[in-house]
Amino acid sequence: MSSTSDRAGLRGQLSAAGILIGCIGCVIITASSVYTALKMGSLPWPTIFTSITALVLLRAVGRTSLNEANITQVIMSAGSMVAGGLAFTIPGIWMLGLTDQVGWGEMLAVALAGTLLGLVCTALIQRHFVEESDLEYPIGTAAAETLLASRAGGSTGRKLFGSMAVAGLWCVVRDVLGLMPSLVAQVPVPGVAFGIQNSPMRWAVGFLAGRRSIIYWAIGAIVGWFGVVVGGTAVGLWDAAGAQGIVSSLGMGLMMGSGAGVVVRDIVVPLVRRARLRTAQTKDGSEGTQGEPGFISRFISRYDAGVLALMAASAALIVCFALGLGPVVAVVVVLLAFVTAIMSAQSVGQSGIDPMEIFGLIVLLFVAAFSEATQVQLFFVAGIIAVACGLAGDVMSDFKTGQIIGTSPRSMWFGQAIGAVLGTFVAVAVMVALVAAYGPDAFGTDALFVSAQANVVATMVSGIPSVNGFVIGLAAGAVLYCMGIPSMMLGLGVYLPFYMSISTVLGAVMRWVYDRICAARGLDDEASEETGVVVASGVLGGESIVGVIVAFATVAGGLLG
Repeated sequence: MSSTSDRAGLRGQLSAAGILIGCIGCVIITASSVYTALKMGSLPWPTIFTSITALVLLRAVGRTSLNEANITQVIMSAGSMVAGGLAFTIPGIWMLGLTDQVGWGEMLAVALAGTLLGLVCTALIQRHFVEESDLEYPIGTAAAETLLASRAGGSTGRKLFGSMAVAGLWCVVRDVLGLMPSLVAQVPVPGVAFGIQNSPMRWAVGFLAGRRSIIYWAIGAIVGWFGVVVGGTAVGLWDAAGAQGIVSSLGMGLMMGSGAGVVVRDIVVPLVRRARLRTAQTKDGSEGTQGEPGFISRFISRYDAGVLALMAASAALIVCFALGLGPVVAVVVVLLAFVTAIMSAQSVGQSGIDPMEIFGLIVLLFVAAFSEATQVQLFFVAGIIAVACGLAGDVMSDFKTGQIIGTSPRSMWFGQAIGAVLGTFVAVAVMVALVAAYGPDAFGTDALFVSAQANVVATMVSGIPSVNGFVIGLAAGAVLYCMGIPSMMLGLGVYLPFYMSISTVLGAVMRWVYDRICAARGLDDEASEETGVVVASGVLGGESIVGVIVAFATVAGGLLG
């Protein structure tokens, strides 16, 4: 791509209106993503939500370009994965009681270093993993189809913002006015937190997650809490406390094993196959070895390469000096960020799943093995890698959307940079606000913010309750994933409190009922599918946004009081 066409793409697709709308949306989406990741123990991709929102808002100001809408949604969604990288790692510090060793400055350094590395890596690998590979990137493809399908207009915007308003009002009635309980249908089961969360956001997660994923999530919950805890305690294999340690360790092992399975099945095996194919083509003298060789993206000029090098060096300096990890660890983190970003790109391209905290754990364990980093510094390492990998997965998925509808990669990368940097500051501000509003004790498995992934990181840093349970889960998770079974969902079911799992399953039941009603009425499958996704996305966004507003209001009230 020539520099002239690059500039034309920037002028035509990266507009002032799109940047303004994207930045406003980025603040809202990033803030709600922090809340969702901490509260739900998961972070659904916001891309479909932001695609629809961007298109609706741009139409409201008289702009109808799909590429402009795509750039706008890129800016909106970029900060969400930065938020996920922080939320999935840093709260583990508070769980270990090390609150006084991390503040907004350290969190900002972690987020900024991860953001810089994620942007550098994706600029370099875009060509190979999007233009030249056969990776599907299901989230990016779905976003492109959503933009193409939504071009016809209609009531999409009213459904989206209406469901957001209803969910937000529900949250106010429950959390501000106290007129509804947060947990209903509680049943006393020894060792098991049995009940249903009064949370439309939790039900929306189940609605959106997909039937197959929810089935395995439910299986994991039943096996873990009723098999290990209730059954094992009943026959005298262990006491309730020991059973809960086994369950948490088994769940962590399954989730980490799933990450290992991603590396083996989705990264190592395809790379080996491609290497063998290239070797065979070389021996045959076929055309596969000819043509312009390339791994570096086409839109990168010499000037761009210098800027990217400066960004990588800045990240290394942040790791070395701002976080106090030293030059050797800084170099290792930069290099492994590139490696894990490639893993993330491959994983998202293959499955739409980005186990960012797992990649963070891998690098954390590697750094712990050769350095004298403190526990808090190990969290910093995991946070940097998680942010970089989360952003990499989001960027590469967006690049796929752009490839389908014809958006300039250069424009998209600039949009990602704007949203990611803005999201860095917003995510840190929300994290600080939540800790100030609710205290560090509000983070943990049975606390207000479950922070499941951060709890896994904290456990790996401080010690595993049941090593045998963890090893069994690790091996089983890797094997099951390689067999095509979503062991990450099994692990979430085993690990999370039972009331969270059954509440998520309730959302899937709602989806089943909704599909049956639509079928009975003879409604168009594609239209009813889009309506369900739009409404569920609005519900998810509405409660999470109001939750953040309540947290900020609590902080403001405390300061004024």
